[in-house]
Amino acid sequence: MFIDQAHIRVTAGKGGNGKIAFRREKHTPKGGPDGGSGGKGGDIVFVTDQGINTLIDFRGIPEWKAENGIGGGSKNMTGANADDKLIRVPAGTEIFDADTGEMLADMADGDRVVIAKGGAGGFGNDHFKNAVNQAPRKATPGEEGEIKSLRMELKVIAEVGLVGFPNAGKSTLLKGVTRADPKVADYPFTTLSPQLGIAFIDGSRRVIIADIPGLIEGAADGAGLGHDFLRHIERTQVIVHMLDAVPLDDSSPAENYRAIRQELMEYSSELAEKPELIALNKLDLVPEDERDVLVKQLRSDLQLDSNTEVFAISGATGIGTKGLLDALWTKLHGTESVPGW
Repeated sequence: MFIDQAHIRVTAGKGGNGKIAFRREKHTPKGGPDGGSGGKGGDIVFVTDQGINTLIDFRGIPEWKAENGIGGGSKNMTGANADDKLIRVPAGTEIFDADTGEMLADMADGDRVVIAKGGAGGFGNDHFKNAVNQAPRKATPGEEGEIKSLRMELKVIAEVGLVGFPNAGKSTLLKGVTRADPKVADYPFTTLSPQLGIAFIDGSRRVIIADIPGLIEGAADGAGLGHDFLRHIERTQVIVHMLDAVPLDDSSPAENYRAIRQELMEYSSELAEKPELIALNKLDLVPEDERDVLVKQLRSDLQLDSNTEVFAISGATGIGTKGLLDALWTKLHGTESVPGW
């Protein structure tokens, strides 16, 4: 399961209380105040962890708390500061204040961000002594730590995002070129959450691919899986636009291409302008002598120039997938692909 959203409540530690105390020592008949201040409460600190790739751990732990600071002691002993509470999340996690909607952090590799601050320790009575009041009987309590309700979203960190209508064959392709095992079936919305896979082209080249939930018309307005779909491809570097060569609804690959492109543009022009490769899938269902004709028809319908390649593939049988992966590597890294596989 890929968990990409979670809601939790965090409570930073309370500061330790200040101490009221007076020296009571032999040969010190006029001992003065010596109450120490309390220690600081622990912060709530988010850190990225490369070993985590989902937010699933937060489903069963809605409350996260830091320890309180230790109270001050006599002999001007300052209480110990509490340790910070470290909360580990995957890179790419966005943290929002659930009450205000404000983004508090966008966690990248190596980040360490204080989300809720621990309370300061209270002052002991030694802090309040002066020439006028040499024996104060006053101390202050530690401050409360910050409490926040948080909403976390993890955007898929993948180099390549597979987009297309439901049943375009994205899950089948991902399963065919990576070790991922997404659910595959012949009905809409087989994929309900993003699936990640790593395609190993050869010993030195690999591509991280995300199979994104299928899109339908109106997704930019929230229809179907709508915004859940679109949110996950914002960080991919390249889009592979998957087209069903033989749509079951008698539509044409060109019509489906235009519909998806329109949804992307309505959601985000920046998203729609990402580098894109077009893959005409399910060629195994087309007689061999008709495949070139089908590709030429798509090129003509979309009025593609000679520099725009259409990759004729079959995710189920592997037809053309090697060429697609090589092209993706070149698109991502700007280097020529290495011959042979």
